[in-house]
Amino acid sequence: MLTCLLSPVSQTLRRTCTQSTRNISLTFNLAQLEKPSEQQKETEPEEKNSLSRRDYRYIFPEFLPDPKPEWRNHIREKLERRDMLNRREQIEIPEFYVGSNLAVTVADENSPHPNKLSRFVGICIDRGGCGLRAWFILRNVVEGQGVEFMYQMYNPTLVKIEVLRLERRLDEELYYLRDAPPEYSTVPFNLEPEILPDGAPVPVNNIVVPLNDRPWGQKWERYTEIMKGYSLQNPYPTPGKVRRQMRWMAEGNQGWNMQTLKYDMMREYRNTVPVEQQDVIWEEVGDKLEVRDKQMRRVAAKRAFIRPSKKM
Repeated sequence: MLTCLLSPVSQTLRRTCTQSTRNISLTFNLAQLEKPSEQQKETEPEEKNSLSRRDYRYIFPEFLPDPKPEWRNHIREKLERRDMLNRREQIEIPEFYVGSNLAVTVADENSPHPNKLSRFVGICIDRGGCGLRAWFILRNVVEGQGVEFMYQMYNPTLVKIEVLRLERRLDEELYYLRDAPPEYSTVPFNLEPEILPDGAPVPVNNIVVPLNDRPWGQKWERYTEIMKGYSLQNPYPTPGKVRRQMRWMAEGNQGWNMQTLKYDMMREYRNTVPVEQQDVIWEEVGDKLEVRDKQMRRVAAKRAFIRPSKKM
């Protein structure tokens, strides 16, 4: 467990561009499946399965390798995927997204608990990494103090990851919660798990968080066109702030260039793994992931089941 201070700029731009292009390709695939021919009707179950497998890149993003060729090693990636599947057989690593409320239990020799276990509850503000280096960050406000923990998802000291509330947010990272009122980051430690009906889509929380007045940890007024989950009451309080923002958005500067990054298809191609390689990976690990996911859903449903009590 380590505290983490990361800049949201590069990850936000990359994920915004990646998500827009992936949504376009997914819409195109769905349009092709709307009017199947006779040959397509015969292979309809396989195509549906292939389409759901491609959705795995959002559910299990750590199984996709780094897109940079100089960081690729196919033998290491194959061995890591095998280790990740073996690790998932030992602990519960359910589906979750940025914005979900999680409870993480780790083995801690300094814990006062008799079993030397430590449990932390919080909201996931970011996740990243690939392979065995996958990580995620939880944030909570404890006694008026913001607390954040970074967890390595496949660390041997990790005992259990429990999803208390499964949902998504408008942005792919929530670092602006550090500059928001405490109630937007507070998660009760006794929060009961909420089990979604089987087959229900993941709910999207459209809340827009109002940020506190300055000072901020980041210059959030520069990213209002990219990030939609927060609002600013007075972004330019002084003439100097206005002039600096005008220079930031001037033609040729970084703020001006950021408005056109989402249309850069070559940048998108360099920052993503080709769909053909993704299909090969999901063919390798998809069956085991699907079986394990069903097992965890059954166990979660049994835990949430409350036997009715007899009325006296």
